[in-house]
Amino acid sequence: MPVSDFISYLIVFFVVVDPPGLVPVYIALTQGFDARRKRIIALRGTAIAFAVLVFFAYFGDVVLRSLSVGMPAFRIAGGALLFWIAFEMLFAKRAERKERDAGAALTDEDAHDLAVFPVAVPLIAGPGAITSILLLMDRAGDTVIGQASVLGAAAVVIGSVTLMLLGADVVRRMLGRTVIHTVSRVLGIVLAALAAETMISGITAIYPPAHP
Repeated sequence: MPVSDFISYLIVFFVVVDPPGLVPVYIALTQGFDARRKRIIALRGTAIAFAVLVFFAYFGDVVLRSLSVGMPAFRIAGGALLFWIAFEMLFAKRAERKERDAGAALTDEDAHDLAVFPVAVPLIAGPGAITSILLLMDRAGDTVIGQASVLGAAAVVIGSVTLMLLGADVVRRMLGRTVIHTVSRVLGIVLAALAAETMISGITAIYPPAHP
C-alpha cells in the first residue's frame, strides 16, 4: 500500500474526527470531575470509539447488504454526508452542534457514563467517522495491507484524540479558540474536496463514462 494512500486515510480521519475541535467540548463535559476521573473518561471513551470503528470496518458491509444497500449508493450518500460536515466546519456550525448535543446528554439520566455517551459516540465515533471507515475499507479492498493501513490511520487519529483529551487544559491554553477554529475551517475545505471525489466515484460506478 503506497504511503500516499495511508496519508490520505489519515487526513480523512483527522478531518472528520476533528481532535482539536473536541477539546473545548470535552472540557465543558468534564467540569467538576477530578483529574483521575477525567483520565478515565478520556481513555475509556477513545477505546470504545476505536472499537466501534473496528466493528463497522469489518461488519458494516454486512449491515449494508442486509438492508440491500449497494456500495455505490453508499458512496454517494456518504460523500454527501461528508460534504455537509465540511460545510458545518467552514461556517463554524459543527462545534456549536457538538456543544449542543453534549449539553443535552448531560441532562439525560441515561448519560451517567460520559465515556460511552457522548464522548465515544457520537463526539468521536460519529456518523462521519463511521461513514469514512466504511468507504475507506471498501477502497482498500480485500488486501491485508490496505485494511491495516485504514485501521492504522484510524488508530493514529484516535491516539491523537486520547493525548489531546488527557492534556485538554494545556492544549486549550497553547492553541487558543481562534487557532482551533482556523484549523477547523482549513480542514473543512480539504474534506469538501474528498467528499466530492467520493460522490463522483459512486456516480461513475453506477454510470460508467462512455469510452470512444
